[in-house]
Amino acid sequence: MNEQETDSPQSLQNIQHVYGAQHPPFDPLLHGTLLKATPKVPTTPVKAKRVSTFQEFESNTSDAWDAGEDDDELLAMAAESLNTEVVMETANRVLRNHSQRQERHKLQEAPGPEQKPKPLAEPHLVPSGDLRLVKSVSESHTSCPAESASDSVPLQRSQSLPHSATVALGGTSDSSTLGSSVLSEREAFRLDKFKQLLAGPNTDLEELRKLSWSGIPKPVRPITWKLLSGYLPANVDRRPATLQRKQKEYFAFIEHYYDSRNDEAHQDTYRQIHIDIPRMSPEALILQPKVTEIFERILFIWAIRHPASGYVQGINDLVTPFFVVFICEYIEQEDVDAADVSRVPADVLRNVEADTYWCMSKLLDGIQDNYTFAQPGIQMKVKMLEELVSRIDEQVHRHLEQHEVRYLQFAFRWMNNLLMREVPLRCTVRLWDTYQSEPEGFSRFHLYVCAAFLVRWRKEILEERDFQELLLFLQNLPTAQWGDEDISLLLAEAYRLKFAFADAPNHYKK
Repeated sequence: MNEQETDSPQSLQNIQHVYGAQHPPFDPLLHGTLLKATPKVPTTPVKAKRVSTFQEFESNTSDAWDAGEDDDELLAMAAESLNTEVVMETANRVLRNHSQRQERHKLQEAPGPEQKPKPLAEPHLVPSGDLRLVKSVSESHTSCPAESASDSVPLQRSQSLPHSATVALGGTSDSSTLGSSVLSEREAFRLDKFKQLLAGPNTDLEELRKLSWSGIPKPVRPITWKLLSGYLPANVDRRPATLQRKQKEYFAFIEHYYDSRNDEAHQDTYRQIHIDIPRMSPEALILQPKVTEIFERILFIWAIRHPASGYVQGINDLVTPFFVVFICEYIEQEDVDAADVSRVPADVLRNVEADTYWCMSKLLDGIQDNYTFAQPGIQMKVKMLEELVSRIDEQVHRHLEQHEVRYLQFAFRWMNNLLMREVPLRCTVRLWDTYQSEPEGFSRFHLYVCAAFLVRWRKEILEERDFQELLLFLQNLPTAQWGDEDISLLLAEAYRLKFAFADAPNHYKK
């Protein structure tokens, strides 16, 4: 059995902290006064050789992140090795490019003229005067190496995102952005790459993760999610037997446990599940009787088999993306809200239900401390978010403090529901493409996504001068019109933060 059982509550002492860095990346615009104020007199001269890739820079300086190292030595090393003038020049060019594209979208209903993709420099901080998210390198694509070479910038370094993210956004763009033939060609190219990778006798999961980071085409998303979650094996020949065995196992749980839902010991759990499901979205789908019954069974069986946490509000939302992705394989409607599940054959629904249960279980195995008694995982992550934001945007952090807005008041839901209540379902699905491609994506990487998400609203937050208005805004962020490009920008910024802060001691300490 692949599912991990938990028989006793996890203690706070056992919580795995998110790794981090003692210092943020050096930025002359933000830290210019720091070098002036403190004379550079390093006890041991540091001469960092010029490197060609950020990976080489990281490996050359990996020992510099130990606690107790001299601050100025690290800043000087970063400044010399990263050639910050080139970095900031490239960053500003990317920002200008994004601003111009946004203006064109406002002036024209149809997508603007064809643009060549721009490579992105390695991680950099956005100037304090313009803290909009940096456009990710997922806008460029690997299908045209000649084009990329002719349009390259002087900065020849490793990009800040996985190389698969150099695929165009067209691979998973909203239908409204598919007006140009270029995007359609890119989407077809990406789909073909996925199909080639999935067609082999043994799927290379590492390559699949890299390719999936910038989004997964809808036709191959169900099988890709099952592979990335660890539900299906990489070997093609083993998959049918695995599916059959796991589906049989799930319905054995139903037969053994589900009749106990009205027992005194379990009736409170079932009652809470029964109350929470009608509150979920999309309502048109969830409220269909067959779907409601499926969700009730999945959540009740999971709660019974995981007594350390049992059922907690928030877990119910995590069922939806898996169910929607898997059921869309069998329905024709583009809009899942309009799908009539009653027309789907019963045996197909049974398989979708079992697959949804196991994939959700795999997800929850990595974040179960979010839902044990007192939800210590969420408490810890919210605290980490607060400390991280205080490092990356002190002005926003102080503004929230001055108006007595506590992070738990808005970010608890971000952690509990994995931002599902903050963005449309289509954006959640796109977000989860990347989460399943990242190591510890739903736990560790999600923290950086939340930090990028908060700073994304910097301008609006700083304009609010009232506690009630601030909290109301943070609990009702205007994301209803968001699409894949917005999520790609958010993920690019989150990856930049992760790259700058992760895997080093004293990550959050000032």
